[in-house]
Amino acid sequence: MTAAALLEVRDVHRDFGGVHALSGVTLQVARGRITGMIGPNGSGKTTLFQVVSGIDRGATGQVFLDGEPILGLRPSQIYQRGLARTFQLSRVFPQLTVLENLMVAGHRHDRAVRERAIGLLEKVGLREYSAVAGSDLSYGQQRLVEFLRVLMSDPALILLDEPAAGVNPTLRNTLWDMVRHLNGQGTTFFVIEHDMGVIADLCDDVYVLSEGQVIAHGDFETVRGNDTVLAAYFGKTAAHRGTEND
Repeated sequence: MTAAALLEVRDVHRDFGGVHALSGVTLQVARGRITGMIGPNGSGKTTLFQVVSGIDRGATGQVFLDGEPILGLRPSQIYQRGLARTFQLSRVFPQLTVLENLMVAGHRHDRAVRERAIGLLEKVGLREYSAVAGSDLSYGQQRLVEFLRVLMSDPALILLDEPAAGVNPTLRNTLWDMVRHLNGQGTTFFVIEHDMGVIADLCDDVYVLSEGQVIAHGDFETVRGNDTVLAAYFGKTAAHRGTEND
């Protein structure tokens, strides 16, 4: 593991019957950076997040967080070591208030946790929703609350699984502004996102998965012109695309 890597995945495999969801995935997420992961639907992106965060404990290979092996640990153990994540579908507690949704991640209900939760809500303009039930929020607001709940533990590494999907432009901009701000303060991010504009603008480093394998790695400009990437997404090479009229 290189000194600059906070997360390292080595030769990870995950099979479901005869389906090879992950086939020897190897990658690194640099400390203090925003790393993106893209790929066609079904390429294994969310499966990798499930494995890294301990929700799926059926993989083989090696995963290291800050130099320590974490593959096979329970999600709570990995969380305690500084890795937190959001999910592809919103997972707020519908019967809890917005404030309670955040405080539950603090594992205690003292004044400091409450103040941290209120402070986070103020940063995104949701303080007035503190007493509103999670079920009464819009979908975009639920996604934002889920993101704030992740921040309650002040994690070193945050995995974001399509956090802006279904979120209106205003809340989406708020989310990405917070990611940039937190990254500027040292928080590391690993992001799955289908919006290529966001990947291009946000990420320092990009991995491309296809059929459970890393097929490209580099900055956005490098990977978007890669023939293997174009073939995975569109079934054609850069040369062929250059001869077509869009």
